[in-house]
Parts: sequence; C-alpha cells; structure tokens
Amino acid sequence: MLVPASHGDQPMNVLITGGCGFLGARLARTLLQRGTLAPGAGPAQNISTITLADRAPPPSDLAADARVRYVAGDLNAQIASGAVPARDTDVVFHLSAAVSGECEADFDLGMHSNFEATHALLQACRKLGTRPTFIFASSLAVFGKMPGEPMPALIEDRTLPTPQSSYGIQKYIGEQLVADFARKGFIRGRSVRLMTVSVRPGKPNGAASGFLSGMIREPLAGLKAPCPVPPETLVALSSPARTVEGIIRAAEVSDAQWGPLLGMNLPSLRVTVGEMAQSLERVAGKQAAGLLDWTPDEAILKLVRTWPGNVAAARANAMGLQADTNFDDVVRDYIRENPQAVKLAAVKA
Repeated sequence: MLVPASHGDQPMNVLITGGCGFLGARLARTLLQRGTLAPGAGPAQNISTITLADRAPPPSDLAADARVRYVAGDLNAQIASGAVPARDTDVVFHLSAAVSGECEADFDLGMHSNFEATHALLQACRKLGTRPTFIFASSLAVFGKMPGEPMPALIEDRTLPTPQSSYGIQKYIGEQLVADFARKGFIRGRSVRLMTVSVRPGKPNGAASGFLSGMIREPLAGLKAPCPVPPETLVALSSPARTVEGIIRAAEVSDAQWGPLLGMNLPSLRVTVGEMAQSLERVAGKQAAGLLDWTPDEAILKLVRTWPGNVAAARANAMGLQADTNFDDVVRDYIRENPQAVKLAAVKA
C-alpha cells in the first residue's frame, strides 16, 4: 500500500537532480536558508538532507554544509546503481536536462538525458512505495508555432502544447509521464513550465535562449555579446528568484490547489529583446549597450521564431505567484548578486 513519505516532525530528505547547476544550486541554497518544507500543504518539516545529483561538483558553500550530500555522475547511471533516489527521499526536484540547442544538435543526447532519465527516475520513485512529491521542471518550449499556422494570441495553461523542437517534445513527454505516475498514485506529481530564466550568471550553456542572459551578463563584464534576433522579438522571461519561488510553491500547495495533473505555466515578464537592451543601457550606460552585436543567427532564429512571448499564468497567480514587474530591476538584481562578475567601472562605481 502506498503511504505518504512524510509524517509530522520527521526529518525531510530532498533530492535535486541537476543540483549543482545554477538553478539547482540556487534552489538548494533557498531551501537550506528556509530550513523547512511543507509538501502538499502539510506540516512544515525540517530539512535533514539535500542530495545534489549532478556531473559537476557542488559550489564550495553547498559542499561545506553538513546537510548536503553530493552524488556524482550521469543521472541514468546514478538511478541504475540505486544511488538516487535514496530510500528515505521525500521530495524530488527534477531539474537535470540537456538544453535546447544541445538536443537539436544531438538527438540521442536529448533522449538519453531528458526522456530516459525522467522515465527511470519516475520508476525509481514508484519503487519507493511512499508517494514522494515529484516536481518536474518542464519548459515554455512545450509550446511552439507550427509551420503554416499562426501562434495563439495568448498561451494559457490549457493551451494545446505543440512543441517544435526535440527539447520541447522531450519536456512534454516528461509532463505526461509525471501526470500518469501521479494519476496512478505512485507520486504526488507537479510539472511546472519554466520561462526563459534571465539573467543567469556564469558561463554560456548550449541553450538556444542563452543569449537572453548573455546580452546582459557579457556587457556587464566588459565583453561583446550576440543578439542574434531582431529587437522586436517578444520573449517571456523570469528572474532566477521568481523561478525558484515558483518551483518551491508548486511543491507546497495542496492537491486541491494544484488542480488538474497538467503542466502549469510559471508567471512571465513580457518583454522584447530591444526593451532588454534599453534596460541594460538605463542601468549600466551606453558603454554596456554598445557591446551588443545584432548580427542575425539563422539557427537561433529558427528556434526562437517558434517560441511564444505572450504567456498567461492563471493557475500560478491563484497560488500567489507573480511575474517580475520590470526588466530594469532584474538587471539590478543580477548586479547586486554577482558583483564579482561586473567589470565595467561605471557600473561598479
């Protein structure tokens, strides 16, 4: 018989796949700072252990925390060996994935990292027999402009997903797997559709959307940055802070508040790439904006043209989640949180 994984004041054990990446590490830090989690609107429980499963090692601050456990290697191999999930895992945040550009370039990589790993992790959670809470990081990429068809004027939670990339298709498959495993009672399943996260610190990754962080991050570091799409391109963004807030909120609402076992759109800031450049100039000056290179890149354009920019998040709003109010503040938050990455003298001053 399936029983809830967490009871009363028992210590809570959390697994974050992709836990040493930017978003996973930020989620881990937020949970450690809070100290508690209340899955499914149950009683708040003290977080005993956070397991970070990733290929890369954890940042030093997380490695130094006694509550953090690190499991290294490919996620499929970790699951096959029984290293994750641990028998006492209460909550799983499944963030690990190959990103959009990588999946378009290497079909097998995307299927291995996104489809096979998600399915294997769900099966492993099923075998626990404890109905752990399972939060799946899906993506706005499940929506896409079909060839010869107009993009819907507004993307809502119940808009039919029509992914136009391998990454988007793999994420949509993941949503459906999570829904069915939840329907069968194997997990408490929640799929949250992440918007493009900007501004991400660190080095560029293989995501087609990476330029939406790079066009801010690189100029602030005194480097040129590509803007491979026209300024009028509309995008749906979320800051790192709002994204992590949404992921945690999805874990803590009740089943009734969550509602249908469908993917849920997280709130997004509706902004054009040109307006993002204007925010950079307002916050960091003309020198920063002058480092933007507007040379088109057809490979990026091909994907970006299929992405929606006007996205509603009624379900998330009903749970108390809101979008960032303006991109100027998102840029300022990045500067405040990453002072070591800002090299322009005018900004540092």
